[in-house]
Amino acid sequence: MDMNELKLMQNYPLSIKISKTQFRIREFYEYFNGEVYVAFSGGNDSLVMLHIIRSMYPDVKAVFVDTGVEFPEVRKFVKTFDNVIFLKPQKNFSQIITDYGYPIISKDVSNSIRLARKNIIEGKDTYRVRQFDGSQKGSRFDKSKWKFLLDAPFKISEQCCDELKKKPFKKFEKETGLKGYIGVLASEGGVRLQGYLKTGCNNYRFGNSKPLGFWTHQDILQYIKIYNLNMCPVYGDLIFDEARNKLVVTGEPRTGCMGCMFGCHLEKSPNRFERMKISHPHMYNYFIEKLNFKSVLDYINIKY
Repeated sequence: MDMNELKLMQNYPLSIKISKTQFRIREFYEYFNGEVYVAFSGGNDSLVMLHIIRSMYPDVKAVFVDTGVEFPEVRKFVKTFDNVIFLKPQKNFSQIITDYGYPIISKDVSNSIRLARKNIIEGKDTYRVRQFDGSQKGSRFDKSKWKFLLDAPFKISEQCCDELKKKPFKKFEKETGLKGYIGVLASEGGVRLQGYLKTGCNNYRFGNSKPLGFWTHQDILQYIKIYNLNMCPVYGDLIFDEARNKLVVTGEPRTGCMGCMFGCHLEKSPNRFERMKISHPHMYNYFIEKLNFKSVLDYINIKY
């Protein structure tokens, strides 16, 4: 799939998107003889996906990974659903930070920093190292803006997502033989966009389906409003913002790991940590003080 095809699909009316999503869900379900499950995070994307799938196949299991650093409201919300399996990662977030490093800026940048540092220690002049030397200016591979992070006095890594989410799901799939529906949107950009462009909705080779891949964030909110779905309370209320001419939530815009720092440098004040200080002071103190997020956020000049 190319970007032009994706953009065309993203502009379809919601009714057509629902029909196409149902078709992809059915294709995947039948290909694997109903041996499937839904990766359910408690967030709005997976909420919509679960609703569509269970309207077609009511007995499909949902699987939630309790990382220990989700919003407490998310955990409670997931428990209100039937037929949900709870998984636990082998390592907790504190161990992952200690072993691998902090997740900052983006998965792509953290990954590049981690590998470039390794190559520099090994004395290798690699593509990863050259991404930071300014020789690729103007390209999407240019990361010279983040060169200062190579000298940061702390570890940096994108591996927390693999340890907390991907590995438990892979272990579950190996043990059960079930294949997963994943609620991700290409419109989020980055690795999710690139992944969707490579495979489209259904990746039969690796046994996963992204049936909402061509939806937008507004599509998700419109679906929730049309079908009157109950969102996780951490989102607040769903309202129409006349000034911006779109649906918005009044609470947290995302419900992922509370300790994720990806993208926080792009947020206006009050950012996620400033809000957390007020709404979840216990978790705030855990991240900022116990896990020393304050040193990391100070280094990248993020308020908290």
